Amino acid sequence: MKTNTKFIFVTGGVISGVGKGIMAASIGAILKAKGLKVSMQKCDPYLNVDAGLLNPREHGECFVTQDGAETDLDLGHYERFLDEEMTGNSIWTSGKLYKRLIDAERAGEFGGNTVQLIPHVTGMIQKTFIENAEHFKSDVHIVEIGGTVGDMEGQHFIEAIREFGTKVGRSNCLYVHVCYVPWLSTSEEFKTKPAQNSLRDLREFGIIPDMVVARMDVDRIVKAPQVARKLATFCGVNENAVVLMPDAKSVYEVPLNAVKGGVLAPLEEFIDHGDPDMTHWEKLVKQIESNPKKVVKIGLVAKYIDNTDTYLSVTEALKAAAWNNDVKLETVWVNAEEATIRDFEQVDGIVVPGGFGSRGVEGKIAAAEYCLRNNKPYLGLCLGLQTAVIAAARIGGIEGANSEEFDAPEGKNVVYIMEGQKGKESTGGTMRLGDYPAKLVKGSKIAGLYGSEDVIERHRHRYEVNQKFLKEINAGGLVVAGTSPDGSLVEFVEAPNCDYFVATQAHPEFRSRPYRAHPLFDGLIKAAANRQ
Repeated sequence: MKTNTKFIFVTGGVISGVGKGIMAASIGAILKAKGLKVSMQKCDPYLNVDAGLLNPREHGECFVTQDGAETDLDLGHYERFLDEEMTGNSIWTSGKLYKRLIDAERAGEFGGNTVQLIPHVTGMIQKTFIENAEHFKSDVHIVEIGGTVGDMEGQHFIEAIREFGTKVGRSNCLYVHVCYVPWLSTSEEFKTKPAQNSLRDLREFGIIPDMVVARMDVDRIVKAPQVARKLATFCGVNENAVVLMPDAKSVYEVPLNAVKGGVLAPLEEFIDHGDPDMTHWEKLVKQIESNPKKVVKIGLVAKYIDNTDTYLSVTEALKAAAWNNDVKLETVWVNAEEATIRDFEQVDGIVVPGGFGSRGVEGKIAAAEYCLRNNKPYLGLCLGLQTAVIAAARIGGIEGANSEEFDAPEGKNVVYIMEGQKGKESTGGTMRLGDYPAKLVKGSKIAGLYGSEDVIERHRHRYEVNQKFLKEINAGGLVVAGTSPDGSLVEFVEAPNCDYFVATQAHPEFRSRPYRAHPLFDGLIKAAANRQ
């Protein structure tokens, strides 16, 4: 198997959520700062074909790529850290992998041979590595293995990356293991035994890591050098390849912390390409730590307030806009099922994010109506546009106006099911997904924010604005500010009589970057700050 690309494989141990995705993205950011072309990929053990039908309360947000794949939230980290767009092939679940394998078997591609875990499943996993590296024409391709080493459901991925090193050459593969080293307060010491055990599990698969990343408590990092020595001694790695990573106030500190922690030594041994220019990250972290005096409160009217990862890209986009405007952001979580006027009064601006289902929708409609009537800055995202349209239609004279998603009858269905989508409401991968172009109305506030009349945004939805009710929607205070190029679909609305009331059928949060705020979020923060 010949390739000019080098590969980095990131595994995790001890606990889930140890930070593999952030660490993998940070390594990618450092390599990109060296001038290398970097691509990334996630391998997830679960049997779902994609993340489209996963419960967001359990798994966090469903991130959508530009080509319409519904994916794990780690791909959002990859895009924000690398400023590179991922694709549907940037994530492979076990379910997606087995589906591809079974389809190939049914098509006779194995010529009657017995299809087995090894070599067919592992071989197909390895094929995805090569496909991605070739697609992105990358110098380095980074692969994050989801789950924890030792989990039964992830063994085929671990075996695949072990075999891969023998096929492309061990010098072309770097194995990174991220593990947690807990602090035991009773004896006031770090305990490395859990990390040793996870490294032993990895070694039993035949993989001796080239780098060990030890996640630790920042308050005790002064006692950490002994941890590096101990892990190096008991786990068979060089001491300079043990990178101690304290908890960070912001995930965007991690690339700089990784450099300080010693990640360059094993990286440069693997691929020597000069020193990384981290100026970009230093500037960002300085901005994050600036502690501005002006505080802007943004109410996020949502139904999954017990798991903020459900709206991760939204909150990251708000942070980026706050940093860009040199204000301190205070996110106020408003339970959509219990929202009151008092909740709306206490904030400087409101965001209604995307979502599905009727739970909490009346609270979101109430938020939009309050902002329309009281000139409160408002940003509606996907469902947030639909609830704004419903609110405007009710103000404009359609009592009980609603969406067909919430059983609105004929004559009141100001939001309705897309043509060709009826009967697919509970199935995955059947919505309008990924990048779609829009034509903005010349002279509209939204066109001014973008600085263009032609935009592209990512979508994830099935229902559309019913344009036969535009008269009533206009009477309620909203106008269409952007449509699909043929004019058949409403993509943006705004309220001409409000200082800042904009909504989009898309998910602009997916295109926001920590150092390049998205125009719609930037406009919201500016408007909210100006109200003060």
